[in-house]
Amino acid sequence: MSAVLFDVPGPKARVRHRAYAVVGVLALVAVIGYVVYKFAEAGQFDAEIWEWILYEQIQLELLDALLNTLRAFAVAAVLALAFGAIFAAARLSDHAILRIPATAIVEFFRAVPLVVMIFFFHYGLALGAPFYSVVLGLTLYNGSVLAEVFRAGILSLPKGQSEAAYAIGMRKAQVMRLVLLPQALRAMLPAIISQLVVLLKDTALGFLITYEELLRYARYLGGIIQFDRPLIPITIVVGAMYILMCLALTGVAKWLESRNRRSKKALTVDVTAETEEATLTDGKPA
Repeated sequence: MSAVLFDVPGPKARVRHRAYAVVGVLALVAVIGYVVYKFAEAGQFDAEIWEWILYEQIQLELLDALLNTLRAFAVAAVLALAFGAIFAAARLSDHAILRIPATAIVEFFRAVPLVVMIFFFHYGLALGAPFYSVVLGLTLYNGSVLAEVFRAGILSLPKGQSEAAYAIGMRKAQVMRLVLLPQALRAMLPAIISQLVVLLKDTALGFLITYEELLRYARYLGGIIQFDRPLIPITIVVGAMYILMCLALTGVAKWLESRNRRSKKALTVDVTAETEEATLTDGKPA
């Protein structure tokens, strides 16, 4: 039996793949165990080096840094999604006056490193508070990537979808909004969430221009001599916070995907029921 892109594995291949998975998991556990052992041997889990986390002031400052990270992420994510949608539509336009400038802008901001943009906005244009430079850089870079994601998702749909919509008299804006985008979003959702995860992690670049986010506070706290410079403990804590935020984004994506799947099934059932009812009605004698 074959799928579209690969041959479905047989019984022996499935056993072999399970063995590879078990070996891989054991190797990963061994590496993590070794790292934990070396940390313990170096005294990184001693109570004295974790005392900093018991101070209320540090807890509040850590929470403020987390909120600053989330604030930059939330604003940049909304703006990047809007930027991506607008420029994807412009790149798909039939008018060269819209398509050519949009293509140039998207390709330019995809090519420029994010750090360079953040430095330019903060030190070159002097936008004021570091928050604005961080958000603007994240918006332009990730928005350009999302524009390509949106464009590729729409172009991946069968041409018959748009041709059928045009045949019943829809305009291009209506075809895009009512026919193509709802279908493309389901296919694009994993890529969109992946790019938002990248955006979330890229907020850490704000520490380079003194934006008070998680990484900058971790660097400050890890250098305090009073707490015996707890760089490894604070790195573990901040890393765990980033992991939880990324897992939360993944959870939202799975919830949206399951909700869209249920809505699609419900719509299919309703359409089928209406079709059967119409068929029975038409079959009755007048």
